[in-house]
Amino acid sequence: MTEHPTLLIVDDEPANLQVLKNILADHYRLLFARDGQRALALADSERPDLILLDVMMPEMSGYDVCRQLKATRSTAHIPVIFVTALSQVADEAQGLEAGAVDYLTKPVSPAIVRARVRTHLSLVHTEELKQTRLSVVQRLGRAAEYKDNETGRHVIRMSLFSQIIGRRLGLGEQHLEDLLNAAPMHDIGKIGIPDAVLLKPGKLDEDEWKIMQSHAAIGAEIIGEDGSNLLRMARDIALCHHEKWDGSGYPQGLSGADIPLEARIVALADVFDALTSERPYKKAWPVEQATALIREQSGKHFDPQLVEVFFDSLPDILKARSQWLDQDTG
Repeated sequence: MTEHPTLLIVDDEPANLQVLKNILADHYRLLFARDGQRALALADSERPDLILLDVMMPEMSGYDVCRQLKATRSTAHIPVIFVTALSQVADEAQGLEAGAVDYLTKPVSPAIVRARVRTHLSLVHTEELKQTRLSVVQRLGRAAEYKDNETGRHVIRMSLFSQIIGRRLGLGEQHLEDLLNAAPMHDIGKIGIPDAVLLKPGKLDEDEWKIMQSHAAIGAEIIGEDGSNLLRMARDIALCHHEKWDGSGYPQGLSGADIPLEARIVALADVFDALTSERPYKKAWPVEQATALIREQSGKHFDPQLVEVFFDSLPDILKARSQWLDQDTG
């Protein structure tokens, strides 16, 4: 049986506590407090899923309680709904400024109380799911680093470069955040490549190169199909970041705008950082040489529009690069 969410109800009047108990007791585990200090103690020890909070209480007002909850790391995430007789617009504004997510006035409507509680608990669940997905993506990205001979700082740099290009392109903030977090998954498929091929110091033969190329499809299979924008984007990037604008890439031979935008961005960011970074098998290229190759590959390897955006973004890219140089680099 699924455990009921826990609500903390705070009011100095027992009659008001009873009203809310009658409305909510059938669907939630309820905790009660009649003053601010007791409310803070229960919030810290019990970590309720949501708090229903009166404003007018002796010694410590609900506004003060809410501010302290939001200023404390362990309770800052708990949504607070004010339930109060104060009905002026200024009162509501003060409550929202204190950190509440909602504001209900007494006498309360049972249907509205239940609906608002459901809504805010659902939002909390959605945010937790988003954070869990992000954690999975980050951990898989780190797992890939252990298999590869590239550094963790390469992954940071190319992800930042991708976000910088996306911002210059005009992508929205959530899109940019997803891009930053999905880009490190580009080579997750290398987990499935045998070490004899992945870590071979010399040039790969034809059969070995085919095995190495399979990391794109393996990456997409590892990430799988998911409804979230973040994991969909990560899958597109893993599968398509070796496709080329002219159709000569792999694994599907896609060309032009058939290649997902995020994969086109990551391809450019990844190549630039790979060229300008030292590896056991090569020296770092000077920035001027790397950018000349990118210019020469416009319309071949890379999306011509993105190449122009890359050059417009180059000062910011070089700044980010200087902040995340490999530790054994000067």
